Amino acid sequence: MQKPDKEKVWAEVLASARVAVSDATYNTWLVNTHLDSLRKVDTNRYIAEIGCNSSYVKATVEKRYFGLLQDALIKVLGSPCDLVFEVKGGVEQIANFTPAVTPLFQKEESEENLMRKVASSRLRPGFKFENFAVSATNHMAQAAAEAVAREPGSSYNPLFIWGGVGVGKTHLMHAVGHRLLATSDKQVLAVTGEDFTNDIVEGIRNKTTQAFRNKYRKLDALLIDDIQFIAGKDAVQDEFFHTFNAVLAAGGQIIMTADKPPQEIARLEERLLSRFQAGLIVDISPPDFELRCAIVQIKSDEKALGITPELVQVIAGSVVSARALEGFLTRLQSESKLKSRPIDMELVSSILGKGVEEKKMVVSDPDKIIDAICTHYTIGKRALLGKSRSRLSAHPRQILMYILRTELNLPLEEVGRLVGGRDHSTVIHGVDKITKMAAVNVGIREEIFRIKGFFGG
Repeated sequence: MQKPDKEKVWAEVLASARVAVSDATYNTWLVNTHLDSLRKVDTNRYIAEIGCNSSYVKATVEKRYFGLLQDALIKVLGSPCDLVFEVKGGVEQIANFTPAVTPLFQKEESEENLMRKVASSRLRPGFKFENFAVSATNHMAQAAAEAVAREPGSSYNPLFIWGGVGVGKTHLMHAVGHRLLATSDKQVLAVTGEDFTNDIVEGIRNKTTQAFRNKYRKLDALLIDDIQFIAGKDAVQDEFFHTFNAVLAAGGQIIMTADKPPQEIARLEERLLSRFQAGLIVDISPPDFELRCAIVQIKSDEKALGITPELVQVIAGSVVSARALEGFLTRLQSESKLKSRPIDMELVSSILGKGVEEKKMVVSDPDKIIDAICTHYTIGKRALLGKSRSRLSAHPRQILMYILRTELNLPLEEVGRLVGGRDHSTVIHGVDKITKMAAVNVGIREEIFRIKGFFGG
C-alpha cells in the first residue's frame, strides 16, 4: 500500500478541524502545527508525530485539541492513530535553512537594503505579522490588515483601526508596511498624527510646503498613528484632506489608527469624517486570556526567557494589559539576571506580589466588596459568610477571599475574620484555588472583572 503523503494528510486534517473551531482558535493555535512524521506500527495502526512551533502551542494544542485532531486523522487515514506532540519547526521554517541559489553576499546585500528601507519608512522593526498574536478580540482587524497587505489600494481603503492603549493597533499597521516593503518596491511612510502636524507647521514656517507635499503625496502607502491628534487644527486638517485625496487618487493605501472611532473624535472636520467612513473601520478589544497567553509566549521567546506553560498562564491571568505584560516580562528578565535567580513560580509570584503592594488601592472598604459579591451572585450576606459548604455559597466565598486578598492586600487572618471567622489555612486554600482557576479559565477572569465593576476596582 502506498505511504500517505504527510502534507496532504495534514491539510485534510486542518480543513476538517477548521470547521469545528473558531477562526481565532484556528489562526492562533492550529496553523502553528504540522505533521512531522507518520509511521505505521502494525498492519492497522499509525503513530503521528505533530510538530508545534513553540512549547506553549504544544501544551495548548495537546491539552485542548488532542481529540479533535486524532478524530480527524483517523477519518483521513481510515485507521486508528496515536498522537505524539513535539516542539519542532514547520516546513516553512526548515526551508529557510536550505542553501540559497544566489550567492550569500547578494542575500546579505538584499537584507541590508530591506533594513535601510524599513528605517527610512520609519517602521518599527519588531512589528510584523509573524509575531502578532491572534484571538477573537483582534481577528477582524488582523484579517483586514492581511488583506490590505496583499492588495494595497484596493482592499479596505482607507483602513481605520481603533481601540484602547496597548491593544496592537500600531503593531498591525506597521506589519502591513513591513509586508509591502518585503514584497514590492512601494514607497511606505509611517508617522504619527503629531509628526504630520509638526511637518506641516515646519513647512509653513520655513516656506517649504512643496517639499512637505512631495514627501507625503507621492507615497504608495501612508500609515498614520493617533490620527485624532490632528482634530481641531484647521490648517493641519486641510493639508491632510488634500494629502488623503492625492494618495488615494494615485492608487495608494492609507491606514490610520486612533483611540476611538471617527464619529467620536471631537472637532474632526465633516469632510474628513466622511472619507474615513468610506473605508473599513474596525476595532480591537482588550486582549482576552488566550491572547494574553499568546503574547506572553511570543515576548518570552523573543527575550529567550524560557517560561514554562504554567508560568505563562499565571502571568496572563494576573496582568491584563498587553503593554503591561511586556513591562512585566522586562522586569522579570532584569530581576532574574541581577539576582542570578531562575525564572520560576517563586520569582514570578514575588514580582506579581510587589505589583499588588505598589498599586494604589481604589477600594478601602471591605463591605463594598462583600456587597458586590452578593449582588453579582444574587446571594444573601448570611449565606455568603455562613458555614454552608454548598457550591452556591462556597464559590462566591472563595472569590470574596481572593478579591479581599489581592485588591486590599489584607493579611490572611483579617480576610478570615471578614469572611465569617475562618482560619488562615481556609483562606489560603480559597485564594490559591481561585488564582489557579483564573489563570486557565477565561470565565473566572471575566467574573472577577464584572464584580470589580460594582465597586470601581
